Amino acid sequence: MTKQIKDEALIKQIDPAMAGFRLDHCLQQLFSEYSRARLQKWVKEGKISVDGRLPRSKDKVLGGETIVLIPEVEIQKRWQPEAIDLDIVYEDEAVIVLNKPAGLVVHPAAGNQQGTLLNALLHHAPELNAIPRAGIVHRLDKNTTGLMVVARTLTAQKNLVEQLQARSVTREYLSLVVGTIIAGGTLEWPVGRHRVDRKRMAVIEEGKPAMTHYRVLERYTHHTYLRVNLSTGRTHQIRVHLSHMNHPLVGDPVYGGRLRIPKQASDELANCLRGFRRQALHAGRLKFVHPVTQNEVEFSRPVAKDMADMLDIMREHDADQKVVKRF
Repeated sequence: MTKQIKDEALIKQIDPAMAGFRLDHCLQQLFSEYSRARLQKWVKEGKISVDGRLPRSKDKVLGGETIVLIPEVEIQKRWQPEAIDLDIVYEDEAVIVLNKPAGLVVHPAAGNQQGTLLNALLHHAPELNAIPRAGIVHRLDKNTTGLMVVARTLTAQKNLVEQLQARSVTREYLSLVVGTIIAGGTLEWPVGRHRVDRKRMAVIEEGKPAMTHYRVLERYTHHTYLRVNLSTGRTHQIRVHLSHMNHPLVGDPVYGGRLRIPKQASDELANCLRGFRRQALHAGRLKFVHPVTQNEVEFSRPVAKDMADMLDIMREHDADQKVVKRF
């Protein structure tokens, strides 16, 4: 599935001030472009030598030793490039920011071996074949639209993953939910695999900590338009949290329950709700520190047309709506 390609050897000397440190700690300082896990893997595979000998990650260093690293990158041959149109918002030598449409699976998996965002990325930027997961550092569900950032180098990927882990990346979503919500708030319920249906997520006591912040943008008679921010990135977090508070996303086929058509709904609104077959969720704003320039960059995109059309219909239908703020 993969093959190894060797780069030129990297040679560095351990600072005497590091005497007594574990080798893997020193390696992380000397070769910061690679993750600690990757460096530990190379030590185990014999790709790193210390003064000509093969060490262990836990070995203590004396200071002054010469480190020789022969990095290898995995060329992914399992996934094939495919000419799939991408809505590229921004790209340079380090990152690609794109606006994902509904219906596009991010990564190949059982039942979706082709036609994914990863296949499209490999066609758009063939060098991503040398980056794990083709540079994808975070995901959106198949039918969630919006902004994603992809790394074009190992260094950029490591940097972006660290930002995500540090929760310093701003990911702001726009969502339309069932029911009226009076004011914004924060949801702090642990999220984990459903105890019975393992394909679903749920709020469960033994789940991982999850925090979702929401703010009301527009309030209609039977629905509410929200801006949502994540402090954590659990699978299906927004969908699960909003459903648990009895305000599921409009159209959510997994967590939305049965279709709810308001009694006073016009034919146009009723037909729109019946025809909206995906969760009304859009990643509208993305902000992070550029891994090369170290400048903060920010991108935004409006909701997809199907969601925009539904919002317009609700605004026209509900003449008494109370508009809090427009995105």
